[in-house]
Amino acid sequence: MSATLRFDNIGKVFPGVRALDGVSFDVNAGEVHGLMGENGAGKSTLLKILGGEYQPDSGRVLIDDKEVHFASAAASIASGIAVIHQELQYVPDLTVSENLLLGALPNRLGWVDKRAAKAHVRERLTAMGVDLDPNAKLRKLSIAQRQMVEICKALLRNARVIALDEPTSSLSHRETEVLFKLVRDLKADNRALIYISHRMDEIYELCDACTIFRDGRKIASHLALADVPRETLVQEMVGREISDIYNYRARPLGEVRFSVKDVQGDALSAPASFEVKRGEIVGFFGLVGAGRSELMHLVYGADKKKDGTITLDGQAIRVRSTGEAIRHGIVLCPEDRKEEGIVAMATVAENINISCRRHYLRGGLFLDRKKEAQTAERFIQLLKIKTPSRKQRIRFLSGGNQQKAILSRWLAEPDLKVVILDEPTRGIDVGAKHEIYNVIYQLAERGCAIVMISSELPEVLGVSDRIVVMRQGRIAGELPRDKASEQAVLSLALPQSDSVAEAA
Repeated sequence: MSATLRFDNIGKVFPGVRALDGVSFDVNAGEVHGLMGENGAGKSTLLKILGGEYQPDSGRVLIDDKEVHFASAAASIASGIAVIHQELQYVPDLTVSENLLLGALPNRLGWVDKRAAKAHVRERLTAMGVDLDPNAKLRKLSIAQRQMVEICKALLRNARVIALDEPTSSLSHRETEVLFKLVRDLKADNRALIYISHRMDEIYELCDACTIFRDGRKIASHLALADVPRETLVQEMVGREISDIYNYRARPLGEVRFSVKDVQGDALSAPASFEVKRGEIVGFFGLVGAGRSELMHLVYGADKKKDGTITLDGQAIRVRSTGEAIRHGIVLCPEDRKEEGIVAMATVAENINISCRRHYLRGGLFLDRKKEAQTAERFIQLLKIKTPSRKQRIRFLSGGNQQKAILSRWLAEPDLKVVILDEPTRGIDVGAKHEIYNVIYQLAERGCAIVMISSELPEVLGVSDRIVVMRQGRIAGELPRDKASEQAVLSLALPQSDSVAEAA
């Protein structure tokens, strides 16, 4: 039987980097084919070729044994292909129904028929088991809800070939289960699916076959994935063995460094209090919408708090803006790197130096470009950011490498006291996660107070000294490392009407 989709010796070169080099593999109808590899390995570039955003410099793409050429995304869509990219593509001021039907909105005498659009979208969303309001504007939705809109957009097109790039990176457990059901239904409907994920559990749960990328090349294809040990995939991806990805390092803890007392805000349903000691890593866990990011925005001065006190090293401080927070040595690495993190048109070096630049002024007027260059180069090496040079515009980097640049921005601050990391490894490969965890441990060993928000429960359990659990806008409880288990954490995170079994 011939493959529905075939990549034949695909090559793609960008200035200073060979993104893809002779990549070949097949995807069959009724199959979920996983793609794995480190950030910058070429996975997303391949999907952009499939989606018509890029054209290959060499090789061929074949559908049903016929060579195809996609000069645009519209040409790819017209050929029955749907690509869901890791970096979401949406119009924030349009509604859910308008985003889902963009380019194919029903009309009457040249005018958009909004009533028909909403009715059609509501019917399809209900059939897919997705709980979204067709009238809601994308700007008002959470990152997870926007991710579901992007997924549904592809499914509404009834495509024969569907590619998903890190589709669960922002989804809650329940939303992930909905997605998994949709993927299985599409497979049963004889669609050909490509599934990119850094989460090994997802790959083994969903995928029939898997291809491993490293440095733009195909390292291996496994046609019977169930027979392949996980350690084999990790070694193929990173080129070395990683026995324990978290590599937790115990350390002595000091006095309370950072204290939050009775902080209140619009997104919280009750006053929130917590504290972090010198050298301590406190993980924050909760389902999507639990209020973790919103609480940290209040603490960091990104949102205005109604009440509450913040204490640093025993002294009450005022944090009315992000600038004040940074001057106190409090920094936040945001969840949404696209909207809140990177400056897309700036270079990698500029993105790394954007906060600490104030320290490189000579005479208060002139920037010390040499120091900026040295700082950028140091963190590019430290976090292994894959870029042809520090002068490369950051928008050309993979999502994971953009995330590393944002993390470097805060690591470059000379007097860090409190580091808040909101989903620091979202969309990042296993090797890079290992490196970032080591950086987090190094910061803790320097005496920083670390707050880490993560939706990956194994990550929270693997890295944290203590875990604070939020539920429905309030802190539901906390657990020391030796008392924390998946069941104990989930029992605090789930609404009281639910059971742990429902989330497991």
